Amino acid sequence: MSETVERHEFGAEVGRLLDLVVHALYSEREIFLRELVANAADAVDRRRFEVLTDPAVSLPAEAKVRVVPDKAGRTLTISDPGIGMAKADLVQHLGTIARSGTLAFAKSLAESQAADKPSLIGQFGVGFYSAFMVADRVEVTSRRAGAEEAWTWASEGKGDYTLAPAERAEAGTEIVLHMKADAEEFLEPYRLQAIIRKWADHITIPITVARDGKDEPANEGTALWRKPKAEVTAEQHTEFYRHVAHAFDEPWATLHWRAEGTLEFAALLYVPGMKPFQAVEGERESRVRLHVRRMFITDEAALLPPWLRFVHGVVDTEDLPLNVSREMLQATPVLARICKAVTNRVLSELKTRAKDAEDYAKFWENFGDHLKEGVWEDAEHRKDVAALLRFRSSAVEGLTSLADYIGRMKDGQDAIYFLAGDNAETLAKSPQLEGFRAKGVEVLLLADNIDAFWPERLGEFEGRKLASITQGSVDLSKVEGAAPAGEAADVTQLLARLQEALKDDVSEVRATDRLVDSAVVLAAGPYGPDLQMQRMLRRAGRAAGAGLPVLELNPRHPLVRKLAAGVATDTTLEETAGLLLDLARVQDGDTPRDPAAFARRVAAALALEGG
Repeated sequence: MSETVERHEFGAEVGRLLDLVVHALYSEREIFLRELVANAADAVDRRRFEVLTDPAVSLPAEAKVRVVPDKAGRTLTISDPGIGMAKADLVQHLGTIARSGTLAFAKSLAESQAADKPSLIGQFGVGFYSAFMVADRVEVTSRRAGAEEAWTWASEGKGDYTLAPAERAEAGTEIVLHMKADAEEFLEPYRLQAIIRKWADHITIPITVARDGKDEPANEGTALWRKPKAEVTAEQHTEFYRHVAHAFDEPWATLHWRAEGTLEFAALLYVPGMKPFQAVEGERESRVRLHVRRMFITDEAALLPPWLRFVHGVVDTEDLPLNVSREMLQATPVLARICKAVTNRVLSELKTRAKDAEDYAKFWENFGDHLKEGVWEDAEHRKDVAALLRFRSSAVEGLTSLADYIGRMKDGQDAIYFLAGDNAETLAKSPQLEGFRAKGVEVLLLADNIDAFWPERLGEFEGRKLASITQGSVDLSKVEGAAPAGEAADVTQLLARLQEALKDDVSEVRATDRLVDSAVVLAAGPYGPDLQMQRMLRRAGRAAGAGLPVLELNPRHPLVRKLAAGVATDTTLEETAGLLLDLARVQDGDTPRDPAAFARRVAAALALEGG
């Protein structure tokens, strides 16, 4: 059989990951057992589901996960009668891992303290590889349910692995760990039972540990979501959350309830206490697990909308048939009603928790951008989600809501004003705010990428229009407050000259009274994208759709007054026009159109000033 053994190299990313796991994640090594047992239980659940549509893959009468220590042989075996893996599955699941996941894993590991290292296993989903913390060789023999052949995957975690045909009487998987010399504690049955009770007591599949020739039960196997709320401890919630979320933090919120009446289901959901690592870039689907009468059906039922994908947990109902297929789920009215009820319950919980501003700020830092997605894409819940939004502001410390903003609006103010950009600290210093500050008008500072999109979709809040201060010509004349100081110059001729010089770069050059200390500022036209959206379109290579900005001049500024006074005889005004435009771009956090030319112009202006 040695001739049929195939040797494969791990990808560079897997080799690096194994090295990190073996040499860096050295404390709390017991985590490996939680990961392997959980994988085994999931495999049994998946085979149970397959049975509903394919009787040929039926489970044994007593399906359980067996943990068998062998002190004499220095091996630990974890076996299950689950769905099993074919040869291709072994290569895909055990021989590769997302490169982005490895890089992020390594970065977080480097930044973590020693006490936090164990958390990274759950956080980054490297569960199987944690076996190499305690074993210097791992062998996985598996036979896919419904298939005749079995294969053995084996590796010492040093850069390569082998695949060879194997013999296995029944479908399922057996993992054999050849234990390291310093991992003898994990060959003691009492130690294994304690670890399983600690980490996997909630798993509904029976788990046994071999002791003195007998398989002894190691977990209670009670579905927490089916137990009365008062009977579940905080510790049990934490461990179950860590299992379903593949995380190691503590939940920020726990939602445990049972719906009864025309629609019956039990739900146990968790909002994480920290922002999880996203293994797959762009993945937006909710992964809340759907169970029917305690049997796992799928985690792809979209029980929550994409903008609530950070919520983890289980929904278990008896109102669906056990043989429901994943394809049938989306067309099932019962599932649609469950989804609506669960979404409303999560929104209600967030509304309640938002009353504690300090506590809610922690949640907002982690998942605020997700809620903004909800405003953009979910018309049904848009108003409810908008009430949960929080913002930095030009007028108050910390975070504020739209409702609080309205409560502080000035007499004569008819809109909720906001300024969108890339960085809240930079926005707070923007010249765009000068006229608003002079009149005491508050402006919300929006610094997420999605802030360029959702305000237009929301439109208004409690009857007050949302308005970007960079779009159109904002009229603050109705708002009480001091008028701009200083005498305004006649800039009619200057505007015409600048308009001609910049005709290819701006849509208009006009005077404004919303500046105090700055000479120029950019704005967008009354229709089309605001300045932040224009910048994003240009960065995406879609300059044609970005439109042209408006250049506004402060007729009271000394520079503008000087230019207006000499406009008739100024032969360098065209050059100055480009400098003014680039200056306005830099003030808004953008780059000059031609950085080298901008530098030359500034140098020339300084030399002239010095002369």
